[in-house]
Amino acid sequence: MTKPLPETGKGVAYGLAAYTLWGSFPLYFALFEGIPAWEVLIHRVIWSCLFLGIVISLLRRWPAVTTALKQPKKLGFVLGCSVFIALNWGVYIYAVETRHVLQASLGYFLTPLVNVAMGMMILGERISRLQTVAVALAAVAILYQLFLLGELPWITLVLAFSFGTYGLLRKKVELDGLSGLFVETLLLLPLGLLTLAWLSARELSHFAEGSYSALLLLSSGIVTAVPLLAFAGAARRLKLSTVGFLMYINPTIQFLIALYVFHEPLSTEKLISFVMIWVALVVYSWSAWAGRAKV
Repeated sequence: MTKPLPETGKGVAYGLAAYTLWGSFPLYFALFEGIPAWEVLIHRVIWSCLFLGIVISLLRRWPAVTTALKQPKKLGFVLGCSVFIALNWGVYIYAVETRHVLQASLGYFLTPLVNVAMGMMILGERISRLQTVAVALAAVAILYQLFLLGELPWITLVLAFSFGTYGLLRKKVELDGLSGLFVETLLLLPLGLLTLAWLSARELSHFAEGSYSALLLLSSGIVTAVPLLAFAGAARRLKLSTVGFLMYINPTIQFLIALYVFHEPLSTEKLISFVMIWVALVVYSWSAWAGRAKV
């Protein structure tokens, strides 16, 4: 008989599964070729809400959900989370459909540094000198693309800042990840259903085109929920620092998919901006690790 994995081992396995699945999302969303990103987003909201509702019923998490819905004053933060996660999802799907996965991966590499900067500027959190250097280096990398390459990496910036803002608002919501995402999609559900009804009435919906399109759009709910459940299993069993380290698996896989599957061009100039972000992440990670070691 094989010995059961200790809790830490299970946590690492769950974390690897979650971030590997998230990193592989470009391969999945590339299947939606021909369906506009905003329509895919609508179906992702609708079917995610339905599937998460089923999971919450099975796990008996309804008390937390109903408590949240009975507090309208706090629902403002949840609605804010809904808007920013929808923006993040929509831009990400657009990035895959238009083959800008390199920009998307850079956005998720940049997210931890955006979180640090937002914590300092908005929450008044103190950061170390090394973290300040990391944030400054990331800013230089973006300015490098803007002035020397003559392009604003807007997909990178929108993904990083929308997810960073989502995380900032999420701190105000007293819900676990699973229940929180369900309530967030629930608030977006009426708009999604109305838009789907409008598309259907005008015979513009891809959902009715055939079984392949319908099943593909339906699957977006499961694809959204499964890595979230795996992440929840990892977060319960691992230290925050370990989860933070595993997080880099996601954009790394996206980066490799962009290069070797979608064959997106990576010029020397763009590679330099990536290297600057990677160095900034190394500096930030070292600073965070050293800070915890002193505690």
